[in-house]
Amino acid sequence: MMSGNMNLTLKVWRQKDANSSGKMVSYKAENISPDMSFLEMLDVVNESLIHKGDEPIHFDHDCREGICGMCSLYINGRPHGPKRAITTCQLHMRSFHDGETITIEPWRAAAFPVIKDLAVDRSAFDRIQQAGGYVSVNTGGVPDANIIPIPKVIADEAFNSATCIGCGACVAACKNASAMLFVSAKVSQLGMLPQGQPERWSRVQSMVAQMDEEGFGNCTNTGACEAECPKEITLTNISRMNNDFFSAKLFREEKVHDHSGGGE
Repeated sequence: MMSGNMNLTLKVWRQKDANSSGKMVSYKAENISPDMSFLEMLDVVNESLIHKGDEPIHFDHDCREGICGMCSLYINGRPHGPKRAITTCQLHMRSFHDGETITIEPWRAAAFPVIKDLAVDRSAFDRIQQAGGYVSVNTGGVPDANIIPIPKVIADEAFNSATCIGCGACVAACKNASAMLFVSAKVSQLGMLPQGQPERWSRVQSMVAQMDEEGFGNCTNTGACEAECPKEITLTNISRMNNDFFSAKLFREEKVHDHSGGGE
């Protein structure tokens, strides 16, 4: 082992698909540099497995810059690992110690079925977005948008909500696998801006209905989602969404169609 490098034991969840039983399997991660990212460490382990003729560990990744939200790993009992406000790809091995055992699992939620090993299907988030997370009215070009006066505090709050990357850490952290933080961020980022007003009330009803249809649980009010969110999305978004939802149901209720052809 090179000076300063680590030898680790990984306990990794291996599962063929959503319909198969899974189990924890132990692997050795040897001569790991503390400057490696967590995903680079898994790459090294996979290279070793391939060299031995074994099947590599399947996990999601894309940008490796903390932007795409693909690196959905549950590490030592926490989404994205032990550090706050970072994704798994931003987690470095210097956060661990030589000889440590690291447990790695996928997001565990009925709405996020396992594809294979550590990779889960998060297309439920896409369907929630498609249900209403957009502006379909003609808002003109960029110059037109720029001439609409928006108070800075509102613009900043909308931008903060828009930083959600849809990784699903909020769902993984919640004991009820609630998607309230994700949905509320997507509702808020549009509902606070002038361009999002025409569809404000139909949007919140449609997105909440789709969230329920996907099988996500109810909010637990424990704040675990906010604590584990890599972009530090706040619970204020949930309060704002609830306010809009109840206002819409009381005064602006609309017929919301689900994908099975039925109504609300």
